[in-house]
Amino acid sequence: MKNRDIEKAYTTEQFVEKLRRLADCLEKGERFDLQIAGERMYVPKDAIFTIEHERQGREEEIEFQIKWKN
Repeated sequence: MKNRDIEKAYTTEQFVEKLRRLADCLEKGERFDLQIAGERMYVPKDAIFTIEHERQGREEEIEFQIKWKN
C-alpha cells in the first residue's frame, strides 16, 4: 500500500457529522467507514484512539488520532 499523508479541512457542520457517525459506530461496536480525498477507508472497531496536544509559542493544536493496521 502506498504511503500517504493528507490533511483535510472541514466546516464545523461536516466535522460534527463525522464525529457523530464515529461515536455511533463505536457505541455499536461497528467499523467506521469514511472517504478522504477520494480514498475510501474502513476504521475497524478495534482501532486505537488517542488525543494529542501540541503547543508551540502561542499556537495550540489538538489531534484526535485513530490508528490501526491492515
